[in-house]
Amino acid sequence: MLEKINETTEFLKSRSFLSPDAGIILGTGLGGLTAKISNSIEIDYRDIPNFPVSTVEGHEGKLIYGEFGRRKIVAMKGRFHYYEGYGPEQISFPVRVLKYLGIKCLFVSNASGGVNPDYEIGDIMIIRDHIHLLPNPLIGPNDERIGPRFPDMGEAYDRYLINKALLIASKHGIRVHEGVYLSTSGPTFETPAEYKYFRIIGADAVGMSTTPEVIVARHMGLPCFAVSVITDLGVEGKIKYTTHEIVQQEAAKTEARMTTIMTELIETI
Repeated sequence: MLEKINETTEFLKSRSFLSPDAGIILGTGLGGLTAKISNSIEIDYRDIPNFPVSTVEGHEGKLIYGEFGRRKIVAMKGRFHYYEGYGPEQISFPVRVLKYLGIKCLFVSNASGGVNPDYEIGDIMIIRDHIHLLPNPLIGPNDERIGPRFPDMGEAYDRYLINKALLIASKHGIRVHEGVYLSTSGPTFETPAEYKYFRIIGADAVGMSTTPEVIVARHMGLPCFAVSVITDLGVEGKIKYTTHEIVQQEAAKTEARMTTIMTELIETI
């Protein structure tokens, strides 16, 4: 694996992707945040050696390098999912490349369904912990040059970054929650019984991404910060018919608030 990581990293460095401070993975409907990146360089995933290709609407499939706030960042405009037919190692491979490019922190966003009855559509949930119900991306031979065989996940989401984000949100009057994110394979939206089960076992929101990326980031010692935009509700009495298009629309409505939090937070690293 390290050989592939180095090959991809050297390719991106040759395209002037040099010494980024942070990496950002932008989920469904949140790709518009990249409009805030200045002096940018864009490369399609299909042109990057060893990269998968996004197949989902709302995931444009571009790697973007530039200035975001006062920091240099690399942003993934679109991610990869288990339900697209990619294995856990493929889903998380770009995170390893971002680490080898030099990022100091990983910032992740996603759209998710709220199972906490206190949540409303359009809310932002800062992820403080997760429940991973996908195959683990670290299964298989381990390369100690990349990370340890048994990485600790006691603080998967960096407490310092969470506290800073809460202060930023409070300063701007942005409503946020802290909660537990649960990942499933998709691509089906959940049944009412599944929503109920996920709430019983401790989840506040459920989605189809993020945890493989965070596990791999922590395997390599990268601090992580992640947020979910609540785009639909899996709460008894509030469950409504939903589609991917509805999820995209609701996620897009939060972009201004998300941009404020992300921009100021990245400036603190």
